[in-house]
Amino acid sequence: INHIVHNGGLYKRPFNEAFEETPMLVAVLTYVGYGVLTLFGYLRDFMRQWKIEKCQNATEREEQKDFVPLYQDFENFYNRNLYMRIRDSWNRPVCSVPGAKVDMMERVSHDYNWTFTYTGRVIKDIINMGSYNYLGFAQNAGACQEAAAKVLSQYGAGVCSTRQEMGNLDKHEELEKLVARFLGVESAMTYGMGFATNSMNIPALVGKGCLILSDELNHASLVLGARLSGATIRIFKHNNMQSLEKLLKDAIVHGQPRTRRPWKKILILVEGIYSMEGSIVRLPEVIALKKKYKSYLYVDEAHSIGALGPGGRGVVEYFGLSPEDVDVMMGTFTKSFGAAGGYIGGKKELIDYLRTYSHSAAYATSMSPPVVEQIITSMKCIMGEDGTTVGEARVQQLAENTRYFRRRLKEMGFIIYGNEDSPVVPLMLYMPAKIGAFGREMLKRNIGVVVVGFPATPIIESRARFCLSAAHTKEMLDTALKEINEVGDLLQVKYSRRRLVPLLDRPFDETTYEETED
Repeated sequence: INHIVHNGGLYKRPFNEAFEETPMLVAVLTYVGYGVLTLFGYLRDFMRQWKIEKCQNATEREEQKDFVPLYQDFENFYNRNLYMRIRDSWNRPVCSVPGAKVDMMERVSHDYNWTFTYTGRVIKDIINMGSYNYLGFAQNAGACQEAAAKVLSQYGAGVCSTRQEMGNLDKHEELEKLVARFLGVESAMTYGMGFATNSMNIPALVGKGCLILSDELNHASLVLGARLSGATIRIFKHNNMQSLEKLLKDAIVHGQPRTRRPWKKILILVEGIYSMEGSIVRLPEVIALKKKYKSYLYVDEAHSIGALGPGGRGVVEYFGLSPEDVDVMMGTFTKSFGAAGGYIGGKKELIDYLRTYSHSAAYATSMSPPVVEQIITSMKCIMGEDGTTVGEARVQQLAENTRYFRRRLKEMGFIIYGNEDSPVVPLMLYMPAKIGAFGREMLKRNIGVVVVGFPATPIIESRARFCLSAAHTKEMLDTALKEINEVGDLLQVKYSRRRLVPLLDRPFDETTYEETED
C-alpha cells in the first residue's frame, strides 16, 4: 500500500509511505514454520522432562515445589525453544566506539546458544548498520570528545545527587536553555534516561478520570507510562486518522464509563518516527484533530529529533509546523546526539509543574557532566553556533543516504516498510529461520545488522532493521548493498512484487524514480 498524501493543503510536501502487503504464500509458510518449531519445542520439553535431553533452562528447585511458583514454565516456552536457536544474533559484544564501523569480539557456542565463550579474536571494521548514530556524533575524536574530556576533568563523572538537592549544575541550566532554543519552545527540562522521560512523566501529566489515546505501535516507554498513570487507555490503529477521530468523537459524546462525566483531559500519544516500522507520524492531521476536539498532544521525538527537518529539529520542522501546536515535545539524546538522557519541552507552566511533580526530577540522579557537554557541543554544531556548517552538512548527508539506500533496496526487490525520508529502514524477512540466517550471513561479510522478531514485531512480520547515519560514506553503503543483495538471493527474501527500475545515469542525491508492476 503506497500513500502519497496532500490532504487539502495540510501537507506542504509529499508524504510517501509504503507498506507492501505480505505475499499469501510467504504468510502461510511463516505460520507453518512457527508451527513446526512449536511441535519440536513440545517434543524437546518432553525429552527434558524424562531426562533424555539435558535441561539447561531455569526451573524451580525440588524443595520449592509446594510454594507459589516464582517461575512459570510455559511462559518461557518461546525463549527456550525458538529464541534460543537464534540467540547468537543478539547481544554481540562491541569493543569500539559505535561509529560507522565497529570492532566486535568473536564468540562461539558449543551447546546450541545456551552459553557462549570468547575466542580472543576481534573482528575488525564491521560496517555498522544497526546503531542509532544518525548524525555521526558517536565518535572518540573531534570537538565533542575534546569538550566532554575537558568537562570530565573539571566536574568529574558523576553528580551523586538529584536536581532538587545538590545536583543542579550550571551545565544543566545551560543545556536546558539551549534545548528550548533549539526546539523553539518557552522552556525545557532534561533527564538522565530517555525511557524514564516517558515512563515517569506521563503519570505526572494524567491520572484517574483522564483518557489516553495511544498509537498501537507506540514504544514500550510510552505504554508503561500510560499504564502507570492510572488513566483510561484506548488504542487507535497505526497512523490511522479515521480510527483516531472515531475515538475522539466517542470520548466526547459518551464521556467516562458509567458516570458519563466529561473526561478531565484527553491526551494523544504519538511518536515522530516509529522505530520498527520506519513510518513518520501524520502530524498535520493529528494537530488538526487535536484542535478540532480540544485535546492535548504528546509527541515522542526519540528517533526524529536531529534526523528530520532541514535544520534537524525533528518532525515539527519537517512538516513546517509551529512548535506551539504540540503541547508536550519529548525526545532523547541517545540517538542523533550520541549521548544519553531525554528532554521535555513546552510552555513554561508545564515545565515548572514537572520540575515539582515528576518522579524523574525528584528522585533520579542528575545527568553526568561529560554527557551534558557532549549534548551541548553536538547541538550547537547542528544549530551552526560553533561557527561551522558541519552540522547542517550532516543533516543533509543523512537525508541523501536515506533516500539512496531505500531506493536501491527497493530496486533489488526487497519489501521495505516506512516513509521515504525515514532513516529507519525495515527489510522484511518473515520466516523464523531467516532471522538468524540473515544476521549470521551479514556478519560473515563484515556487516553488522539488527534482526527483529516476535514479540517485538507481529509473529509473521520478522525483519532486519537498518539505521542510516551521516557517517556512512557512499562506498560503505554500496558495499553493504552489494552484500545485502547477495544474501537476499542466497536466502530468497526478495519478496516484492513491485520492482523499481534503476536509472543508471541518476545522480546520488536524486530521489525520483519510475515504478513498474510485474
